[in-house]
This record gives sequence, structure tokens and C-alpha cells, in this order.
Amino acid sequence: MALVKKQYLKLVVTVFAVTLFFGCESNFKEIQKINFSEFIPNSDADLVNLKYTDSGRITAILVSAKMLDYSSVDFPFTEFPKGIDVTLFDKKAKKTFIKSNYAISYKGTSIIDLQGKVKIFTEDGQTLETEQLYFDQKNEWFFTERKFKLSDPKGTSNGQGIDFSKDFKVINSQKITGEIESAD
Repeated sequence: MALVKKQYLKLVVTVFAVTLFFGCESNFKEIQKINFSEFIPNSDADLVNLKYTDSGRITAILVSAKMLDYSSVDFPFTEFPKGIDVTLFDKKAKKTFIKSNYAISYKGTSIIDLQGKVKIFTEDGQTLETEQLYFDQKNEWFFTERKFKLSDPKGTSNGQGIDFSKDFKVINSQKITGEIESAD
């Protein structure tokens, strides 16, 4: 009789524990939903054509098929999931053109991350191609640690790691190969 009571007590405790466990699961999922915040953009724009000015002079034109603005998150950024086509103008109205398949601009650091078939070319015939390139907007400086191809009327070079000014006047490259005519 004591054995039957013990087994009956174990059965009751097991049934109670299983009921309690499965009964709380739906509440647990509801609690998880409370702490879940959706990561959605504040604004969403199609066919964007932005013009940036400084003292009435156009300094850049940005064209993109899609722009997503995440300005209310802790580290605000703007995403261009379908790529960008940018024209930069220097003070003498010389143009530098930038294209990439994807871009993301971080508001706090003023860094733009360009990704996927990044190509920069100038009116002077200089071209840089790489898979990822960063642009520091404050210092007007490009940089990457990825492989690149740099071409100009004097020749072509390949390498890994490069940084340069937006007008290509200052270029620092690492691990470079190729032939370029020097100006003597």
C-alpha cells in the first residue's frame, strides 16, 4: 500500500510539473515579445536624388534607387541597399564619380561604407576599383584594406590596402604591384 501511494504521489507531481511547464510557455513567449523591439527604418525613400551644398555651391549629388533612414536607433545610420551613384565637386568644379552596389552612412562618425563593385573615377582619367571602400566625410579621405586596382593615363597598379584624398592628389598604397610612369 505504501508503494502504491508513493507511485501515485510521483505521478501526481509529474503531471503537475508538466502542466506547469507547458502552461507557462505561452506566457514566456508573451514576455519575450514585450522585450523585442523591431528594427525598422524611420523613413524609406525610392528614387532618391540628393544635392549637398556649402555656401550655395553644390558639393555632391547622390542618386540611389532606395534609401532607408535609421535615425532613431542608438547608433544612427542611413542605408542604401540598392547602391549609390555619387558625384563630388571640388572648389574648381572638378568632378569625382563614385558608384557602389551597397552603401551605409554612419551619422555619428561621418563614415560611409561602400560595398560591392566600388568604382571611383575622375575627369582626369584616374580610376580605382575595389570590393569595399570607406569614405571619411570630415577629412574627405578614402581608405580600404581590400584588394584594389588603380588606373590612370600613366599606367595600372594592383595592391591590397590604399588610402587617398578625394581628389587623388595624395595616395598611400600598401602591397602594390604594377607599372606606373613617374613624373620626372
